Amino acid sequence: MNGTIQAPSIEYALLAPVLVVFGAAIVGVLVEAFAPRYLRSAIHLPLTLLSLAGAFALAVWQAVKGVPTKPAAMGAVAVDGPALFIWGTILILAFVSVLLIKDEEHFVGSAAAVPGSAEEEQSLVERAAHTEVYPLVLFAVGGMLLFPAANDLLVAFVALEVMSLPLYLLCGLARRRRLLSQEAAVKYFLLGAFSSAFFLYGTALLYGFAGSVDLAKINQALGAVGGQDTLLYIGAAMLGVGLLFKIGAAPFQAWKPDVYQGAPTPITALMASGTLVAAFGALLRVFWVGLGGLDWDWRPVLYGVAILTMVVGAILAITQTDIKRMLAYSSIAHGGFLLIGVIATGQTQAENTSALSGLLFYLVAYGFTTVGAFAIVTMVRDPGGEAWHLSRWAGLGKRSPLLAGTFAFFLLAFAGIPLTSGFFGKYAIFQAAVANGAMPLVIIGVVASAIAAFFYVRVIVLMFFSDPAADGPSVVLPSRGTAAVVGIAALATVVLGVYPQPVLDLAHTAAQSLFVR
Repeated sequence: MNGTIQAPSIEYALLAPVLVVFGAAIVGVLVEAFAPRYLRSAIHLPLTLLSLAGAFALAVWQAVKGVPTKPAAMGAVAVDGPALFIWGTILILAFVSVLLIKDEEHFVGSAAAVPGSAEEEQSLVERAAHTEVYPLVLFAVGGMLLFPAANDLLVAFVALEVMSLPLYLLCGLARRRRLLSQEAAVKYFLLGAFSSAFFLYGTALLYGFAGSVDLAKINQALGAVGGQDTLLYIGAAMLGVGLLFKIGAAPFQAWKPDVYQGAPTPITALMASGTLVAAFGALLRVFWVGLGGLDWDWRPVLYGVAILTMVVGAILAITQTDIKRMLAYSSIAHGGFLLIGVIATGQTQAENTSALSGLLFYLVAYGFTTVGAFAIVTMVRDPGGEAWHLSRWAGLGKRSPLLAGTFAFFLLAFAGIPLTSGFFGKYAIFQAAVANGAMPLVIIGVVASAIAAFFYVRVIVLMFFSDPAADGPSVVLPSRGTAAVVGIAALATVVLGVYPQPVLDLAHTAAQSLFVR
């Protein structure tokens, strides 16, 4: 018997975008350990931005060179067209979010200090900063990249934890409303731990069914293994719970408004864009690649989840008085619209490609718009911090017409008004669903969009057709980073709404190379 152990074959060039981000995160940890405090920010910011830009360049280079024909790392990571497209999307959104994060006024000076204590006051006076934010963001982004590309359920679980754990910490670092921020972090951690447990237990049950955690082998076992249906269905259901929690789908959405409200707004922007893109990428890979042969069983379940998510998100958003909670429920509703794309599987490769390309385009369009909206939120201030209550936004269009107009434009994009990116995003999703026989779901989606338009228009009316209060909020002069974020998001929303074809073609090309077998 040969006792030698073969070394695994790792295609480092294919995994270079992920490795660059993780490598920069490790360097960031070393900077925290050895660099003087006064130099850390000056090192972290260029390191973070350059690593994200470098990883994006490597992902583009890989796509131009040619999409691989088989998964990398002994089948554990699928570097196919959808993965490369999602990597590029996440890296751009993360780069833009870091431009918001660099404004350290959003983060507490000393997270260990008790809110309201002398230690906290001293950290504010000394202008202390938590520069650990940068390596934590890079670790989270690295997890976001690995999660949708994982072709193995154990790798997906590791990626899920690498993505989530830094975000739990980052949510508790808000400079203002610290108790609310810490409450958000604890809620996110506890509920996230439950969802991770569901995901891992579902993985164990599917391993018991198929004898493997490889998605392709699980799919092959669907037609070959008999008498194990209990393990299969319970495992798939528990895996679905873990994934649906991450996208904030109803009835697993309760964490989202609380976390979005309490987290520092730049972190909320990163979560609302990058985390959503990564989670949907992972959901697609698990259900289309690993459980594709079981679609007649999971489609009706996701059908109901999509309807509930759209309705809950749209209706509960109407009742909100906090601007960040309103945007959180808007995100929930958009998660329901995106689920329509997941459900819109067809009988042919062309039908599946159409649904997948529409979903990829929607993720890009929504990601840019939501980062821009949260960037606007950081600029409207009360003496105690951001003007979170909607009543404080009354008359903003008269105080600062350019800012209010830009925010109104983002809200109209969320509503799916023509000549915005949101219109073509919804059109692409709904068109694929109609072509694949999901017309009732599209009708409900259109009704939910109409309901959602009400609360978007309500904010616009409040800003432009109400008189500003004498003690109304001020609009701070944006830093260069914040101004760049708003400009990039607005430009992307306009371009994708007026001339979406290049990105639609790119998404279509990427969707054709999904590793199904």
